[in-house]
Amino acid sequence: MKRTPFYEIHASLGAKLVEFAGFEMPVQYSGIIDEHLAVRSSVGVFDVSHMGEFEVRGANALAFLQHVTINDVARISEGAAQYSAMCYEDGGIVDDLLVYHCGDHYMLVVNAANRTKDLEWLKSHLIDGVELIDRSDTTALLAVQGPKSLPTLQTLTSADLSTISSYHFTRGTLAGVPMLISRTGYTGELGFELYFDADVATCTRAWEEIFRAGKEFGIKPIGLGARDTLRLEMGFCLYGNDIDRTTHPLEAGLGWITKLEKGDFIGRSALVKAKEEGIKRRLVGFELAEKAVARHGYDLALNGSVIGTVTSGTFSPSLGKAIGMGYVRSDLAQPGNLVNVLIRGKAVPATIVKTPFL
Repeated sequence: MKRTPFYEIHASLGAKLVEFAGFEMPVQYSGIIDEHLAVRSSVGVFDVSHMGEFEVRGANALAFLQHVTINDVARISEGAAQYSAMCYEDGGIVDDLLVYHCGDHYMLVVNAANRTKDLEWLKSHLIDGVELIDRSDTTALLAVQGPKSLPTLQTLTSADLSTISSYHFTRGTLAGVPMLISRTGYTGELGFELYFDADVATCTRAWEEIFRAGKEFGIKPIGLGARDTLRLEMGFCLYGNDIDRTTHPLEAGLGWITKLEKGDFIGRSALVKAKEEGIKRRLVGFELAEKAVARHGYDLALNGSVIGTVTSGTFSPSLGKAIGMGYVRSDLAQPGNLVNVLIRGKAVPATIVKTPFL
């Protein structure tokens, strides 16, 4: 398994390490609930250096990205980022990703589990005048999230972090390290993503300085377990659970990033057809009447008939109740509708609700 530059730090902190996307990653330190609540109330630090980062350069970089992504890249200016996705010809999702406009080039941030697949897929669609460079192995990435993330990081940099609006970024020096500092987030809280050189000594210094600065706020390291519960409370999709090549953006609630009017792109014809024919199923959020957790792959049923499938589920530490997401028939997707989650042979009542849950 691969290891991020922060591996020795995770091990020294007693993190429970698991295999994830080919990396040995911390799933938890003090416990998922404790870490989750720390991010909601104060500040936590995630090592997400396993994510993939690709540079797209060249005279035709914009045209290339317009063709391979579903959002309108022409709408973002230098210093801005955009949430988007890539689709196969049939409309199935290759991956969801972030597109950063870095001036003379673009940076794509893709899911760790899809890094190799995404790179090969992008290469297969390259056009003249475009250079695609994989920077994943030389890029470290920390996500500092929570209401106290701003005061924690501001003491370490001369850049005014309060001026960075959502889905924008700046370049500066933080903790003595040159970084790209962005605000996209995966928790629903105020937070920053720090991209910098993956040298172990540099990473160690940055980690130690961030934790020194956040000590007064009770800063904590956060594992993948709490990352999942935090994103689910916000109703954010996770590739491999809520979206994959068998789902398309319109049924997954991602119509807001699907710009059919921008011109042709891979998968557009299939998505236009799906829209014209009517969306057959939709991704919805639901709350369970009991504390039993709805797991990925469980059936959703109504009057004894299966009407959909659970894609994600957890017990929400913030809400004190079990929540989940799943696909159901479009005619049953309205908030307030009652369904059942089939858990080990038992039909557990659930109510469809609007997301985000929190």
